[in-house]
Amino acid sequence: MEGNCMLFTVLLYTSLFVFFLGLIYKVFTWFSRKIGTASQNFTTSERITAAAKGILEVIFSPKILILVKVFILDIVLQRRILKEDFLRWLMHMLIFTGFMMLFLMHALDSFITESLFKEYYSTVNPFLFLRDFFGIMVLAGLMIAVYRRFILKVPRLKSNSMDLYAIIILAVIMISGVLLKGAKITSYTEFQNMVENYSGLDDEGEILALEKLWVKDFGLVSPNVKEPIDPAIISLSKELHNMNCAECHSSPKWAFTGYPVSRMLSPVALSLDRSGVTILLWYIHFLACFIGLAYLPFSKMFHFIASPVSLLANAVMDKDKSYPANIATRQAMELDACTHCGTCSLRCSVAVAFDKIGNSNILPSEKLVFLKTYASGKDLKENEIKAIQEGIYLCTNCDRCTVVCPVGINLRELWLNVREELIQKGSPIPLVLSPFSFYRGLNRQELNSNNYSNPMSLTRNAIADKCELMKNPDEVISLTPINKKFMEKVDLSSQATTYSYCFSCQNCSTVCPVVGNYENPQEALGLLPHQIMRSVGLGLKDLAFGSKMLWDCVTCYQCQEHCPQGVKVTDVLYELKNLALKEINAE
Repeated sequence: MEGNCMLFTVLLYTSLFVFFLGLIYKVFTWFSRKIGTASQNFTTSERITAAAKGILEVIFSPKILILVKVFILDIVLQRRILKEDFLRWLMHMLIFTGFMMLFLMHALDSFITESLFKEYYSTVNPFLFLRDFFGIMVLAGLMIAVYRRFILKVPRLKSNSMDLYAIIILAVIMISGVLLKGAKITSYTEFQNMVENYSGLDDEGEILALEKLWVKDFGLVSPNVKEPIDPAIISLSKELHNMNCAECHSSPKWAFTGYPVSRMLSPVALSLDRSGVTILLWYIHFLACFIGLAYLPFSKMFHFIASPVSLLANAVMDKDKSYPANIATRQAMELDACTHCGTCSLRCSVAVAFDKIGNSNILPSEKLVFLKTYASGKDLKENEIKAIQEGIYLCTNCDRCTVVCPVGINLRELWLNVREELIQKGSPIPLVLSPFSFYRGLNRQELNSNNYSNPMSLTRNAIADKCELMKNPDEVISLTPINKKFMEKVDLSSQATTYSYCFSCQNCSTVCPVVGNYENPQEALGLLPHQIMRSVGLGLKDLAFGSKMLWDCVTCYQCQEHCPQGVKVTDVLYELKNLALKEINAE
């Protein structure tokens, strides 16, 4: 037993060392990760200094009341989750409350419970009952988690290895704990150790009398006692029990999970006891606890720490008023705060595209998984970069994901920052079709002129390089043979077919604000809107794709509204953009 205690101590301090080492590393990454172009401007020390200033400002301001409110409603009561899904709220409350109470009352009993209750023994009520009660809470929460992920199969809720590890580790801790309790109730070896170390009984007759009472009322399985037990000896047994054991042992029946297990084990209890199963379960239980503790900073379970911090930070931070360095730190922290619950994906306005395209990075919760890898600095394959680009560019900037996130992550800001960084690093061709284009224009003042114009220049050049007619503007254009394949593609949509109605009245070009922005629009834009319609009609793909006008269109729909022939000019331009991008991406 002494060896077990020494091993326990060594493993405990080792796991604590790894835990705190991991915690320090994780917190350091909050100040060192660089997400998006804005974060590149701050060093780690500047971000730590800004965070310290921000914390002090909040503490000594009325905002401290906001933190108290958020702590009670959103962290303790988990109001945000309750608004979205009662079953998930119940799951979280059961696991979080049950596990935290077990951790504080049971795992740290020598530090907390014994300090609060002088008469504390883990085998005495109400502590005996409460330990099983909190344990069953966690088990019930885990069963709900398994039900939601693998049986109910909530739409767009994807499970990864981190989700499985979290469920498995918690399940092993709880199940091994219940089995250990049941085995200890029946264990004759445990009874002998108790008598030898705590009872003070030396007389074998008295020990046997006490043993009979424990067989009768406490679930012990003894090789020396067979039921039924003579009632005449019970009075002596109870007297011995009251003198030696009652102070620190309540009836094990109060352990309403462990005691039924002990009854199931009782037929084989002696064999299990002789083979050392109790010790084996002890090792499994505590090893699982120590592994879970050491692994916590590196696993999904770290959101137990990061999520509350994220909620508190977002409650008092504002993009326009907070230190920019703190915004960068908060975004790095939010990557660890994500619980991978899938709420954002369930509410995402473009998540339906995932069902068609199959790119999981369209789902906000999966984009966050990628961003963790991206922010860590790991090398990513070209197809992985393209997949996340597609997922980010398809976002409509509706902000639903941010509104419903139960841990308050500002997802829209994350997408915008990472998107800007990606288009500076890679091929930003899809940008021209993205709703982000307009948002990017509104935030033009935050980018230098080169960074702002470079992605669009790359896009135009990539497409123009494929358009031979645009390279030689003075060359005579042959109208035959007509590019029939191109014509068939344009005819795919009902809107695009209206180009054939155009008779070049130039109304669309006259009302176009882009055309009106230039003194010599023909020279600046290449082709005007009505000329693009004619190019399509003549099958001149290169002219239609290569025209700067196609990519400068602001989609105001003025051309479409003023066309006397009902040509869907803006829709035709959209169709042409799609076709151009498909050809470029296919190559």
